[in-house]
Amino acid sequence: MTNMTRRSFLQHSAALAAGGAGRCFAAATAPERPLELIGKVRPQPAAQIAASPLGVGLETLDRKMFDPERTYPHLARLGAKWARVQTGWCRCEPAKGQYDFAWLDAVVDRLRMAGIQPWFNLGYGNRLYTPEATNDFAVGWVPLWNDEALRGWLRFVQALGEHFGDRVKHWEIWNEPNHKNFWKPRPADPAEYIQFVRRTAPVVRQAVPGAAIIGPAVWGLAYFKACFEHGLGELVDIVSYHWYRTSPEEKYAASIAACREILAEHRLRQPLWQGESGCPSQSGGAGALATADWDEQRQAHWVVRRTLCDLHLQIDMTSYFHACDMLYPNEDGTPDGRLNSKGLVRRSDYTPKPAYFAYQCLCALFDAQTRWAELPLEVTAAPGEPLDQAALWKATFLRRGRPLYAYWLPAPLTADPPPPRPVRLTLPTARGAVLDKPVLVDPLTAEVYRLPHATRAASGWQIEQAPLADYPLIVTDQSLAMRAVTEIRQ
Repeated sequence: MTNMTRRSFLQHSAALAAGGAGRCFAAATAPERPLELIGKVRPQPAAQIAASPLGVGLETLDRKMFDPERTYPHLARLGAKWARVQTGWCRCEPAKGQYDFAWLDAVVDRLRMAGIQPWFNLGYGNRLYTPEATNDFAVGWVPLWNDEALRGWLRFVQALGEHFGDRVKHWEIWNEPNHKNFWKPRPADPAEYIQFVRRTAPVVRQAVPGAAIIGPAVWGLAYFKACFEHGLGELVDIVSYHWYRTSPEEKYAASIAACREILAEHRLRQPLWQGESGCPSQSGGAGALATADWDEQRQAHWVVRRTLCDLHLQIDMTSYFHACDMLYPNEDGTPDGRLNSKGLVRRSDYTPKPAYFAYQCLCALFDAQTRWAELPLEVTAAPGEPLDQAALWKATFLRRGRPLYAYWLPAPLTADPPPPRPVRLTLPTARGAVLDKPVLVDPLTAEVYRLPHATRAASGWQIEQAPLADYPLIVTDQSLAMRAVTEIRQ
């Protein structure tokens, strides 16, 4: 087995801060009793997972911003069960009334063969009907204010539904209608978006029996609230939103609570989907958050924090944006050199980043068999070492009667992370949660460690010298972790 002392761990952390290492280790323990590495969480391919709340984005294929063929093997091994796909009216209807769904057929069929369920985001425009669009892909150009364009759109939606209705049941109408880049040529207006949904949703339902309509796919509470004031709740079966922050926890719990209050005001109980949120792996380039100071390790920390936030807040499905880095096109379709580096896979050589392996570990542990549960968990610092309990995040779950305790202290992700610190974990006995042999899982590496400082009493478990990091570490039962662990032997 492999041991690492506190001193060597801190040295390793310093190397990471300097950018030299490609992996993380979270076992900060007392030097005299180092943690013992006993295995790794075994990845669970999507085809072997029955259901899961975890998804991944496969958008922008209408603009050919990456090669999907080189991503499918990685997606099959990732373990995410949902994939968001944009339908690309411009690519599907190259001449008026002539539809070419071959490229989209290939995407849908390859995903389904891998055990991944695609869900559609309907959009964008088509220059055949809006010739004033400033690019060949008519990104953001809404076919609402021109009768011929609207008729063309509804015909396209009907043809799309008739073609894919037996394979794709979840249909989201438009993307980010609150954003000036995606709602053209008029200013963003919730009332007009609802008008657009009112025209589109019935066509989908007629063509796709049992279809689930999704919207509004926006961020910002004001626009979100206005959508439901204008009647979106009666049109959609699932409520989707997007959320980009450099720190995933920033105002997030309060914002989700506000979203749910808005739904409750309208007596709505639809599931809540986080449909698009991601983090770059380098600074610069294109897309949200691109101006901050990112690298691949910071992206991996972000992914784990983002996902555990969503699971803790009981978001019904959360999708990471994106499967692969995307190279933006010029107006004539040629690459313009701007890279959106949010992918789990590098576009340069189609190899996985650290964030891919972190998300893969979470996909193995947090499928639909793992559910949120309110379990007691206390995290306390050593005497004389203050710990901001208000900033601390804790997320607890049950999987077939075995508990999972995640805990972390958020820190700014665009700066060097603080060194992990030892804390005491108190896990009181909880009904229906059996913890016989606690182990520590580091989701960044999928490594599983024994906890030698764990002691059991009638009231529950107490774990001394447990590491507290700026990303979630997970304590669970050895029987649960070992179910998905490949033994490491020297």
